[in-house]
Amino acid sequence: MKNIFIAGGAGYIGSACTEYMLNKGYQVTVFDSLVTGHEKAVDKRATFIRGDLADREKLIEIFRNGSFDAVMHFAAFSLVGESMKDPGKYFRNNLANAINLADAAVEGKVQAFVFSSTAATFGEPREIPISETAEQLPINPYGESKLCFEKVLKWYSRIYGLKYVALRYFNAAGATENFGEDHHPESHLIPILLQVAQGKREKAMIFGDDYDTPDGTGVRDYIHVVDLARGHVCAIKYAAENKGADVINLGTGKGYSVLEMVKTFSEVSGVNIPYEINARRAGDIAECYADPTKAKEKLGWVAEKNLRDMCRDSWRWQKNNPHGYDD
Repeated sequence: MKNIFIAGGAGYIGSACTEYMLNKGYQVTVFDSLVTGHEKAVDKRATFIRGDLADREKLIEIFRNGSFDAVMHFAAFSLVGESMKDPGKYFRNNLANAINLADAAVEGKVQAFVFSSTAATFGEPREIPISETAEQLPINPYGESKLCFEKVLKWYSRIYGLKYVALRYFNAAGATENFGEDHHPESHLIPILLQVAQGKREKAMIFGDDYDTPDGTGVRDYIHVVDLARGHVCAIKYAAENKGADVINLGTGKGYSVLEMVKTFSEVSGVNIPYEINARRAGDIAECYADPTKAKEKLGWVAEKNLRDMCRDSWRWQKNNPHGYDD
């Protein structure tokens, strides 16, 4: 199984997975609209098709003419705050357009479909760490849109025999050798700290210091993007070798607070990071980190990189690319 179709391969996690797959000897076709992705983030060794998942007929034609063994789906909008203001945008892209991709995968008789899901499907968790069987009650349209597509995949598996794994991962961070994080607008914590360190922002804004956590700030499970990429390769193999469907968490099993992240980044970069406390954002939760037991049992996967690795690699990439992808 060597020919992989990556939807959203010009984005942060998609570009990291593309590079990783190519380094492992896979043939990769990247499909991306470049609405939020960057053409410079597409590895030059990959075949690139610019297109939109809303174009169902184009997708069907691509899969009829291609010979793809597997699909990785990263093409989604992911801003929680924006989803609370414009839910329709999230359901159209993250659900309706994703169904077009699932239809194309069925048409192309792919052996495996790996979906980039999210811990946001759990909402405010009732148990920590979060296992795959925890109740899913999303508290924002972003998480709901991802959960809806998980359910679509379940039915496509039952009806069409589509073999898939939905990977519910937590907060991606870090960078690969060649690709890093460059969002417009930027809402992720580490890139914001990078911008403060470079003088592009005066200070970092921390939203909420009154959560029921050790220091009052939100706690998240940060996972290195290279560990995520490795997990996707494991998931493709697992999906192809096992009939039916599965959902698996990808996380470290350890939570870090926003203030812990600020402190660690300051230590790694050698730059003091000023910050300001603001009110909580709508749709945010207090604490969220994974129980990674199933990933180890089913995929043979465990996270290998730690928080300092993530901060170090992000800082290295940003210093080498001070203007991001400059597009």
